[in-house]
Amino acid sequence: MASSSSPQRLLHLLSLILLLFAFCSIAESSQAFCDAGIGYGESTCGVSSSSSTKLLIKGGTVVNAHEMEVADVYVEDGIIVAVRPNIKVGDDVTVLDATGKYVMPGGIDPHTHLAFEFMDSETIDDFFSGQAAALAGGTTMHIDFVIPVNGSLLSGLEAYEKKSKKSCMDYGFHMAITKWDEVVSKEMEIMVNEKGINSFKFFMAYKGALMINDELLLQGFKKCKSLGALAMVHAENGDAAYEGQRRMIELGITGPEGHALSRPPVVEGEATARAIKLASFMNTPLYVVHVMSIDAMEEISKARKSGQKVIGEPVVSGLVLNDSWLWDPDFITAAKYVMSPPIRAAGHGKALQAALSMGTLQLVGTDHCSFNSTQKALGIDDFQKIPNGVNGIEERMHLVWDTMVESGQISVTDYVRVTSTECARIFNIYPRKGAIRAGSDADIIILNPNSSFEISAKSHHSRSDTNVFEGWRGKGKVEVTISGGRVVWLNDELKVFPGSGKYVEMRPFSYLFNGIGKADERYLSSLKAPVKRFRATT
Repeated sequence: MASSSSPQRLLHLLSLILLLFAFCSIAESSQAFCDAGIGYGESTCGVSSSSSTKLLIKGGTVVNAHEMEVADVYVEDGIIVAVRPNIKVGDDVTVLDATGKYVMPGGIDPHTHLAFEFMDSETIDDFFSGQAAALAGGTTMHIDFVIPVNGSLLSGLEAYEKKSKKSCMDYGFHMAITKWDEVVSKEMEIMVNEKGINSFKFFMAYKGALMINDELLLQGFKKCKSLGALAMVHAENGDAAYEGQRRMIELGITGPEGHALSRPPVVEGEATARAIKLASFMNTPLYVVHVMSIDAMEEISKARKSGQKVIGEPVVSGLVLNDSWLWDPDFITAAKYVMSPPIRAAGHGKALQAALSMGTLQLVGTDHCSFNSTQKALGIDDFQKIPNGVNGIEERMHLVWDTMVESGQISVTDYVRVTSTECARIFNIYPRKGAIRAGSDADIIILNPNSSFEISAKSHHSRSDTNVFEGWRGKGKVEVTISGGRVVWLNDELKVFPGSGKYVEMRPFSYLFNGIGKADERYLSSLKAPVKRFRATT
């Protein structure tokens, strides 16, 4: 018996040794990620999900969307407890000195695509790396787009719930609609009533893939209205863009410049006008994502002046870049700027900045949809195969400050409005998010207006090897990011771990729906119909 059991004991001992070795290797690897600012695991990153946190941010200028004051901010267990001058605390509270700096709500990015499977590839940033980058740049929440699986909303949501398990900051979901039938209609009800999704996106572009027709758009708008959900559109005429692509190929234009040439501003302007008119016909609010051109912006302006409820979202790449890079002789350099709608010629960005400053456009997103140079090279012989998308989730807060506040185009309070508060209001999570006030989530940044920043692919936290804002230097740096009451970005060091983020449910019927019922009543009373008629008798 003893001799027969010895090999088994030896094997068991060997298994334990191998298991211990594997555990140590994982721990060392995780620590390496932490040292690089991209940590995995609670123990290795020095953060515990159950630890109580007490913070006092002292002496800063607290900025909300409509007011600012010098005050202290006291945080306990992830919630802002008090905002007032000269708060006294005990020795168990971590104190951050914000004298001479701005204390603001963390940014909310309304438009991202993490772990997005698209154009025979998948975005390089997942729900951990993308969110880590966001936190390093002062964004503490984002709203990502769920793509249905074979048209099924429930299957799509299930897939994205798995993808988001590694999240390290708060996030919400929009839902795309790619087909229409009674099953989709019922699933929209489930999304709104049970899953915390209050917005649905309709692609008017990407013919043969995500694009929907006007009949589906009308049915979708009608359903959104009944549910109190916000209808969103990617506004480009997909048929025209398809024809433009064919035209470029026939002309022998196969490089990245062909992408911009194939879908000029008129293609975006036409679709924006059509979506606005169909939303008016249904009397439902409309949100136009990534407004990239004067053509689209002017359609939004015209609609808003008439009293229609239309939200226009520029993205940071469209605000600060121009399309000249698409003509760069180096393919990798040019290809990294390919996105849809395209980055436009010089002049469009300045017009979008002016529209943002005047309130014609309401908030700034990123459309962060990042592919690396290897992925972009899939289209080296045909621009139609270049995965569409650029970065921005880490850079947005700095670029909006440098471009809009430093130039005097918007105020410091307006900065908070366009980067955080308005998004929270539109998607019905204000004042939990988007505010520095008692009871709000402790998602906070400290921005030093006198500090400078420089953007580089060598130092950013995205997994991409390129950056469309490479070399940008500016003023106004986020020095501290606090997410859920925890300091996650300080002294240029990032301390985050997967699984610490929370899904934020968003209720229907935001302020955009105020008055919709009254408008419907006015419409019905104006019809003077049906007319009662008498038939002549013989």
